Amino acid sequence: MTVNRRTLLGASAAAGAAAAVAAASPAEAKPAKRYSFTVMGTTDLHGNVFNWDYFADKEYSDAAGNTRGIARIATLVKQVREEKGRGNTILIDSGDTIQGTPLAYYYARVDPIVAPAGPIHPMAQSMNEIGYDAAALGNHEFNYGLDTLRTFESQLEFPLLGANTIDVATQKPAFPPYHMVRMRTGCGKDVKVAILGLCTPGVTIWDKAYVDGVLEFPSLESEAAHWVPKLKEMGADVVVISAHSGTSGKSAYDTSTGLGVENASALVAQQVSGIDAILVGHAHVEIEELRVADPDGHEVVLSNPLCYGQRLTLFDFELVLDKGKWKVESVKASILNSNEVEEDERIAQILSDEHNEVVTYVNQVVGQAVVDLDTAEARYKDEPIIDLITKVQEDTVKAALAGTEHADLPVVAQASPFSRTSVIPAGDVRIKDLSSLYIYDNTLAAKLVTGAQIRDYLEYSAAYFVQTAAGAAVDPDAITNAGDRPDYNYDYVSGFTYEIDIAKAAGSRIAKLQYAGVDVDDAQQFVLAVNNYRANGGGNFPHVAAAEELWSESIEIRTRIIEWVTAKGALDPAEFASVGWILTREGTPVF
Repeated sequence: MTVNRRTLLGASAAAGAAAAVAAASPAEAKPAKRYSFTVMGTTDLHGNVFNWDYFADKEYSDAAGNTRGIARIATLVKQVREEKGRGNTILIDSGDTIQGTPLAYYYARVDPIVAPAGPIHPMAQSMNEIGYDAAALGNHEFNYGLDTLRTFESQLEFPLLGANTIDVATQKPAFPPYHMVRMRTGCGKDVKVAILGLCTPGVTIWDKAYVDGVLEFPSLESEAAHWVPKLKEMGADVVVISAHSGTSGKSAYDTSTGLGVENASALVAQQVSGIDAILVGHAHVEIEELRVADPDGHEVVLSNPLCYGQRLTLFDFELVLDKGKWKVESVKASILNSNEVEEDERIAQILSDEHNEVVTYVNQVVGQAVVDLDTAEARYKDEPIIDLITKVQEDTVKAALAGTEHADLPVVAQASPFSRTSVIPAGDVRIKDLSSLYIYDNTLAAKLVTGAQIRDYLEYSAAYFVQTAAGAAVDPDAITNAGDRPDYNYDYVSGFTYEIDIAKAAGSRIAKLQYAGVDVDDAQQFVLAVNNYRANGGGNFPHVAAAEELWSESIEIRTRIIEWVTAKGALDPAEFASVGWILTREGTPVF
């Protein structure tokens, strides 16, 4: 064939077209390698194994139709694993596991796991059976002391994480800071998922008696900034934080001393690059999905499943293999409701004996009530049932200070209306009735305070009420919880009589403050019987945390109430009730 300009150009054009076709041919283009997996998460289980209300002695139910318990979570987890494949899932928790129900209390105090040859904690049994991969420490893990916590840790078949739980002596994490999970992808390259555990710094305040001088809790932000780059250097393709810390950026304590923010999960996402998802806990607020931009503009996905085993979060990850490295292409969060499934039969089988033992315990009769007592109106009326708490605290502190230099000082006591549904019925009084009145595992302390400090304390407490003008209609359900302050951060103080004028602005509401019928002198000294949460600064009430501590103990106030009623035999309001305070508007009682 003779080669000329025409045939040369034609050949070149044909070759170019062939090359273009070849380049675009699906047969030649290699599809990107992808991998999907799911991280499941629970939080704030608080000792809820079954859907059982030990205070009411019946199955738990509420108006929204929620159910509780890790036994139902177990069923959801099984369903997700069946759908996704067990090897394509991870299960984590973000803390507050071993405190919160009579079941949890029983195995911490009545039949303690730390005793020689003690039982395996029901939460350890259930979480091991389900197959958790890791869990973060919550602040309530420290409520029963470090021996109980370490025993619980030893019973787990997965790591208990605390990157910002630092040993004071060594300045190193006292618990494993992270856990690395290797996912087999079938693509020739595994995915490494790092789980970093962080806990709210409030432990420093709330469980000072156990951790002071032993453990310290730097901010979540600082420890995440330290560990996330290290995890990346270790080859982590995905970084998930399990954070026992809410998203609000707010704290129930004073952070001006340098203590980190209580609810800092969103701050962590905003300030630290390289995080893909955060399982949020502590706040008991359901957040299905919250997207927060990190310093590089990368979206971090946060999710907070509802507490007590009511919900299960799913983080669904889509990854693509790019230049030999896995990259997160997308993350989305969703939530499953435990009321859509039945309890897992295996969990029921292995823990029915423990459950029945606690049911028997809480139904023990310890006394007789003369009349019905309840907390339905206790947040806006001085109710006898709360006076029972203050009376027990007063008597306990008076006995403790007998024979000391402070024995002659007047003892007063604070208490909060923790529950709106607690009832002590006339007739048999059972442990469950008294436990429902004091639902937290607080212990008791005695603080030395002055009359002026008591006035400040009461003014701060009275900010709980919504300012309501004289003459305006009053809805009892609308005049409390101003600024979203919870009921447990409103205090009565016994021994005094006073008015709370809710027509006035917060800070100037306390009127006619008297003790024993006499106006309180600013310099007068009192002993305040106060729970350890408040004594250590919980709720940020003025003066009390800095006040001199005269005495404290490790026995729960709930136990002291049970002992008091048992000793008396009869529960008669004539022995403890008084009307110490009323709500007013310009001197006129509201109720």
